[in-house]
Amino acid sequence: MTPETPADEAVPARGSSPRNLPQGYRTGLITSITVLLGFSLGFLRYWGFDAPGEWSALSVLPGIALFLAILLQIIALYRALRLEDEAEDEYRQTVRWFIASAVLLLLGLTAALWEVA
Repeated sequence: MTPETPADEAVPARGSSPRNLPQGYRTGLITSITVLLGFSLGFLRYWGFDAPGEWSALSVLPGIALFLAILLQIIALYRALRLEDEAEDEYRQTVRWFIASAVLLLLGLTAALWEVA
């Protein structure tokens, strides 16, 4: 650093430009979202429409949880397919949406198993 160089220019600011993801991260996330979405739709179809038995008041809770998990998965898939998801911060937010959908799906599945038992 020379006397004519201000201290602000000597050290690059951390996070001044958005970092792009390494190649393959988005495709892996998109694949995992679609696999979980396919499972969720298949389970909801079987459990909600094809399984024997009658719906009860307790059946509504897992149904709502599964529906909301599918909605969150669709939002995560939409976010993952956007060009802006190449930026690391956007990608992290998309992963949070996906994790939230997976947790809600597990809660819905647990509630469905508890309701059947």
